[in-house]
Amino acid sequence: MDFSQAIPTFVITLREGVEAALVVGIVLACLSKANRTELNKWVYGGVAAGIAGSVLIGLFFSILLSRVQYAAPTIQSVVKPFLGVTFGSVAVVMLSWMLIWMTQQAKSLKGNVEGSLKDALADSEGASVSIFSLVCIAVLREGFETVLFLFSNLQQSAASIVGVGGGLLGAFAIGIGLFKFGVKINLKRFFQVMGTFLLLIVAGLVVSVFKNIDAAFAAISTLNQPNIDLCISTRSCILGPLLWDASSFLPDKQFPGILFKTLLGYRDHIYLLQLVVYLAFLVGVGGRYFRSLNASSEPKSSITHPNPQA
Repeated sequence: MDFSQAIPTFVITLREGVEAALVVGIVLACLSKANRTELNKWVYGGVAAGIAGSVLIGLFFSILLSRVQYAAPTIQSVVKPFLGVTFGSVAVVMLSWMLIWMTQQAKSLKGNVEGSLKDALADSEGASVSIFSLVCIAVLREGFETVLFLFSNLQQSAASIVGVGGGLLGAFAIGIGLFKFGVKINLKRFFQVMGTFLLLIVAGLVVSVFKNIDAAFAAISTLNQPNIDLCISTRSCILGPLLWDASSFLPDKQFPGILFKTLLGYRDHIYLLQLVVYLAFLVGVGGRYFRSLNASSEPKSSITHPNPQA
């Protein structure tokens, strides 16, 4: 098993899982301080429902992909890259939005969750449903983003599933350490490091999206249709000239090239348009992300260890 494929899913699942764990931990801590621990079961129910919902979304996508790919075998060469473009583009948008939005909202996360919980507890009859919904939505949101990334390359492997499992276990361990045992973790530094890795992983996903776009154009050009030729050269359709060919000494399907591919977006073949969009993404989204870091004077480190036993 090639465990290098597990690295991106581990990074994303760990980061998403810790964000969900923070919400769950804050809710449990507030319930403990309010002497409403009888509502804890609704928190755990929300966690279970959010995870189950994420799994169901994954199953739905799996069934949808299998049906779509085999429903029209004559245009199979077009369908697969088109699906890769669709899932990849949505994953890029969602993960980029999450990266920037969550960094901007980090300072007020604890206050927002506590405010929502206070409103829920004020309604004695609907408190349980409100708490369940709050936790379920938080977990489901993070799970949905992870599922999108898993399906962005249409090639889910056992290693990817291992990465998801490792990320969930890591997030669970961090959540337990923070809220059960009062372990102090520099969450600001943690999210900065994980966010940087995520930025590079998504930048690599952008490169893959344009590779799939090019493959879709090439597939359309090979259909038995007259006067259809969308390719500007035999090497690529829309990507322009080949700038980099390292397949002979640093292939991206072997170590260490595959490690650079999973973490840095490296490819052993890079075309002009791929390089342009890669750099544009890092400058645009990356610049916005790092500016949001500087704008947050007290990110998530402000909720390092609210012990529910306090």
